[in-house]
Amino acid sequence: MSNVPVVLVTGSSRGLGRGIAQQCARSGYSVGLHYADNKTAARETLGLCQSSAIHPAQRFVTLRGNLAEPRARTTMFEQALSAFGRLDALVNNAGMAPRARADMADMTEASYDEVMTVNLKGPFFLSQLAANDWLKHRDQCELGGGRKLVFITSISAETASINRGEYCLSKAALAMAAQLWALRLAESGVQVFDIRPGIMETDMTAGVKQKYDQLIAGGLVPQMRWGQPEEVGLAVASILAGHFRRSNNSSPCRPGNSAASNGLGRRGMARLFLPRKDNISRADGRTGHKVLKSARPFCNSTRLKKVRF
Repeated sequence: MSNVPVVLVTGSSRGLGRGIAQQCARSGYSVGLHYADNKTAARETLGLCQSSAIHPAQRFVTLRGNLAEPRARTTMFEQALSAFGRLDALVNNAGMAPRARADMADMTEASYDEVMTVNLKGPFFLSQLAANDWLKHRDQCELGGGRKLVFITSISAETASINRGEYCLSKAALAMAAQLWALRLAESGVQVFDIRPGIMETDMTAGVKQKYDQLIAGGLVPQMRWGQPEEVGLAVASILAGHFRRSNNSSPCRPGNSAASNGLGRRGMARLFLPRKDNISRADGRTGHKVLKSARPFCNSTRLKKVRF
């Protein structure tokens, strides 16, 4: 068995997952490249990772599977273990937006069920497979600082969009899944992270690009630009490298309209907020938090201010 760390990245055939996989390759890791259906795109990612590798011991394997389906999910995970011998990190990136944006009053149960199954059920139970394997093999890890479980959620975990409510609900629940796994696995030496990208330029946002181009130009994002997949990859790479050894269930940065926390909530969890103008998140019936922005090259730091509603 090679001593090269092994990372499984779900949904890595395109978008954020491809950016994460490429950065993992550049960082010297072997990568399991999960995809659902698009074999051609997965092979493109495979080629990009191979060309980004920094030493010959790295390996890259494509793994097909519908993570919403229990048998397919288990089969894919077992294939990853068979291919590499072990996993040192799991990056839960695979997800979907509603097939059609609709007002909450018009949302269908079919759309709700599909988005919740793909975005929440799939990664939760894939994480369960990884966790059980790690608990059985506690000493077999090549990553500095121990194994890593990473959830790619979204600013939609706390920012309401009434024309894609099922997506917001799924990401909010997935953020809670990160908290739960962090508490369960902390004493076993497994770190759990929740990265919440903002407005990212991927095929998922291609249909609303013109709308957000105008909003970004109008000041929606402090850095006045789209976030890029490779920036999420850099965030993941920092986590895998062990740069946050005293953190568990933290969101170190938010690529796109990034935020780095300077305040900690309960149990040491970083409480992060989207740095945009007049973004107020209702915490209770009377008070909330307003984000005040300050520029940094990659992540914008935030501070919290109580405001009255």
